[in-house]
Amino acid sequence: MSAKLLPRRDFIKSLIAGIPAFALDWNSFPMGKSSHSDNDQFDAVIIGSGLGGLSCAAAFARQNFKVLVLEQHSKSGGYATTFKRPGGFVFDVSLHSTVVEERDGIRNLISGFPEITEVEFAEHPDLYRAIFPDHDLTIANRDIPGYIAQLAKLFPEEKEGIQGILEDMEGLSRDVGKISAAQGEVDMSTFPKEYPYLFKMFSKTWGQAMDMRIKDPKLKAIISAQWGYYGLPPSQLASFYYAMPAYSYLAEGGYYPVGKSQKISDAFVRFITKKGGKVLTRTRVEKILTKDHAAYGVQTADGQEFRAKVVVSNANAIDTLGKMLDEGDYLNSLHTRMDKLSISFSSFLVFLGLNKDLVKEVGIKDSEIFFYSGYDMDAAYEKILKADVTDPAFGLSIYDNVYKGYSPEGKNTLGIIALQGYDHWEKYASDYWKGKKDAYKKEKKRMADSLIQKIEDTLLPGLSAAVEVIEIGTPLTNIRYTSHPRGAIYGWNQTLDNTGPRRFPAKTPIKNLYLSGAWTFPGHGYGAVLGSGLMCFSEIMKSW
Repeated sequence: MSAKLLPRRDFIKSLIAGIPAFALDWNSFPMGKSSHSDNDQFDAVIIGSGLGGLSCAAAFARQNFKVLVLEQHSKSGGYATTFKRPGGFVFDVSLHSTVVEERDGIRNLISGFPEITEVEFAEHPDLYRAIFPDHDLTIANRDIPGYIAQLAKLFPEEKEGIQGILEDMEGLSRDVGKISAAQGEVDMSTFPKEYPYLFKMFSKTWGQAMDMRIKDPKLKAIISAQWGYYGLPPSQLASFYYAMPAYSYLAEGGYYPVGKSQKISDAFVRFITKKGGKVLTRTRVEKILTKDHAAYGVQTADGQEFRAKVVVSNANAIDTLGKMLDEGDYLNSLHTRMDKLSISFSSFLVFLGLNKDLVKEVGIKDSEIFFYSGYDMDAAYEKILKADVTDPAFGLSIYDNVYKGYSPEGKNTLGIIALQGYDHWEKYASDYWKGKKDAYKKEKKRMADSLIQKIEDTLLPGLSAAVEVIEIGTPLTNIRYTSHPRGAIYGWNQTLDNTGPRRFPAKTPIKNLYLSGAWTFPGHGYGAVLGSGLMCFSEIMKSW
């Protein structure tokens, strides 16, 4: 084999090693012998109670290890939380739609934890609706043949390509599943033949993958309508991180928890505490304690120290490996790598409580609506980075159409999201942290008014007059509650050099210090971060 091909072969080897087994074998993990006594010594301390941290903590608790979760906020869940406002409105911070497994005919299985049964998921009436300048499509749940037929009717000359790109998406998912089941036992000499879709797509962006099948730029935009969920336009986004979850949504459908996302977080907290673990809120970790490049505990803002056999950080990786550690030059090479990785965009959110059931009056049946002002996804991304809301792209969530009782009787709860970069808001940051928010409030109101007017003009006539409650979140709000650099909602971007097995790892150079959550493998999204916590736990168990 030529030297030119060696890097490709080596990457495939790392790819195989980097795909973990999907199904957890709990019986293969050791059991703890914790007496759950009340002292400051734990088997594991988890920094942050986002879903990645909670799933990892729940895994420790399940195996009878003594675990402590420390959360800076007043409630657990990270982005999987809700907040209340007058009028009976309860707003969900982030969740739009997720894929869940089925058990006994009910969609209530949280992957890895069959014991958690109290979270019920309702199916969206349709997967999503995507509105483009001259196309308005409603995509059905769990109907891939119908989806192909729908697109082929609009673009008959692309029928073969449409079938081909869906075949690629399905094949990639199947190949990854096969490697997971094989647990790395793969014959490299037959890899291209045994895993043809993985071999074809692993080194391509989603845009390049589409280029192999699709010619019409409008069709490419329509097929990629959910790209905002994954953080980058197709020209930059790793094909892995669009093809697999997007196909999963099409095949399995989209679901939303009855009781909102806080229900998921609260279920994990109950599970952890029932098994003898602890979850402390309003407790900010400021320092990870180390000796000889090994972690042995944490120190909180009020000076408390908690010692543990292992520390798992669900906080952002930049602060974890920078501000929280005092390791001198030991991590220089790691920081050099981190400096080369790009951070995801943030979000501008408008939460609306309406004084009447305007959705029913207008007759909108959808729950997830994406609105695009054009088909050029790279141009849309540039507008996002500049926080440009002139003729904006946006997402509109109407969960009153998912299940009855989402809002107070006779009212509506709406969520508007416009993805945004941080740079526009940086000029307000200094005054914001000093409590001087007049200019900041004026700017966020301007943007919110623009989005509300756009929705009123295109989807919901009479919207402005029906608003009873409004709350607005910006990238600075995200920083305030999560401490994520630049208000990032997805951690690091899913570029080709930071996805799949190349994704920033859970294991760090500091012994006994691990990462979970969106900044590490496999990445962001509810399903992914829950998986990251379980994978992190599995990695720790290898050394135990």
